[in-house]
Amino acid sequence: MLFDLPFLILAGAIVLFFLVLFTFIPVGLWIAAISAGVRVSLVSLVAMRLRRVPPNKIINPLIKAEKAGLDVEQNQLEAHYLAGGNVDRVVDALIAADKARIALPFDRAAAIDLAGRDVLDAVKVSVNPRVIQTPNVSAVAKDGIELISTARVTVRANLERLVGGAGEETIIARVGEGIVSSIGSSSAHKQVLENPDSISKTVLQKGLDSGTAFEILSIDIADVNVGRNIGAQLQTDQAEADKRVAQAKAEERRAMAVAAEQENRARVEEMRAKVVEAEAEVPLAMAEAFRSGNLGVMDYYNLRNVESDTDMRRGIAEASSSSADEDDEIN
Repeated sequence: MLFDLPFLILAGAIVLFFLVLFTFIPVGLWIAAISAGVRVSLVSLVAMRLRRVPPNKIINPLIKAEKAGLDVEQNQLEAHYLAGGNVDRVVDALIAADKARIALPFDRAAAIDLAGRDVLDAVKVSVNPRVIQTPNVSAVAKDGIELISTARVTVRANLERLVGGAGEETIIARVGEGIVSSIGSSSAHKQVLENPDSISKTVLQKGLDSGTAFEILSIDIADVNVGRNIGAQLQTDQAEADKRVAQAKAEERRAMAVAAEQENRARVEEMRAKVVEAEAEVPLAMAEAFRSGNLGVMDYYNLRNVESDTDMRRGIAEASSSSADEDDEIN
């Protein structure tokens, strides 16, 4: 029993050593790589652990690339992983491109992946073109009728322009702009309804895929609907606006006329007040003249006679004027 205890301790240490060794060194992954024809050493696997690179993230894509006949090195995959890329997706994209006879080097695929684009999806779109449905685009022809149209844009990914190229949103925006321009240049909305393909032909001639990551294959107008009569509505709104302006100006002129009339009335009242004040001073002046001897009794009677004569003449003149006006009305 004394010899059994050290033996058990040694056996446990050996088992623990191999457990730690097999945990730290993926022996099973190394065996799978060797059986698949991938030349990789246990030292390189340990080095991956030390570089904090999961070996399965590199070896499994490397096995797929080897089976597909691609020339991909382990250092390239490690560098791409350390740069933050998706190694498995890049290898899948390389395999898909190779089967589709599309030239796609590893550096370009890695650059596309690091740029934030799905390189595998780009290869799929390059092989199988994608159809993009545009939202409803509203445009107005020259006759003022609104047309609401939708289009289907068939695009194919351009792998050479995928890095730095604009995406689907730019394609949709440019196609919408082209539809608005094409409908807006039409003299009548009936021409567009009769030949909707004229819109797609005009839009295709503009080269809308320049600077984008796609190549436009076709633009098909899916639907064209007649909307509102924008021209008539604008004319109605303009007439209403002109009416309001005219009413405002008329109200301004009326206010000015009222103010002028009130000012004239104030002046007349002021003049009347002055006349009344002057008339009130006449008896005082005459009394003063009597006291000072400048005006006698006969002078006063003569003044009254002149006033009476003046009033009589004024009455005769007014009566004559009234008679003349009545004669004119009768004639």
